[in-house]
Amino acid sequence: MHKLRSRGFTLIELLVVIAIIGILSAVVLASLNTARSKGSDAAVQSDLDSIRTEAEIYYSGTGANTYGATTALCTAGMFSGDSTIARAISGADSTNGAGAVACDSTGTAYAVEATLVSNTSSSWCVDSTGQSKSEPNAATAVTVCP
Repeated sequence: MHKLRSRGFTLIELLVVIAIIGILSAVVLASLNTARSKGSDAAVQSDLDSIRTEAEIYYSGTGANTYGATTALCTAGMFSGDSTIARAISGADSTNGAGAVACDSTGTAYAVEATLVSNTSSSWCVDSTGQSKSEPNAATAVTVCP
């Protein structure tokens, strides 16, 4: 007579499979965090690139050949009244955290920089000379990206 055997998995087999699934999910979640912060950096860079384009339109139009004076808030004096620039600054500010966007202007030159999400010791900077690049966080006011 044949002996009846149970056709299932042993407890050890189930535990091994659960451990493998746990390790794979941890790797995937770590990769997603990196991708999320890089996506936020891309959003900040896009907002600042929009500011550079709109600033040139502002300079030759509403600004009457000036970018405006610098104030504590980027849109209060500099680029005052330009809603597109205000939205781009607000977007970059909300993406990387409030107060992480800095603007400096002499009236004929400007620089705007925002802290990056993936590396908070670096900023993305755009200026009136057409530069846009990553740089260490600036300690002083500048109107050209170093």
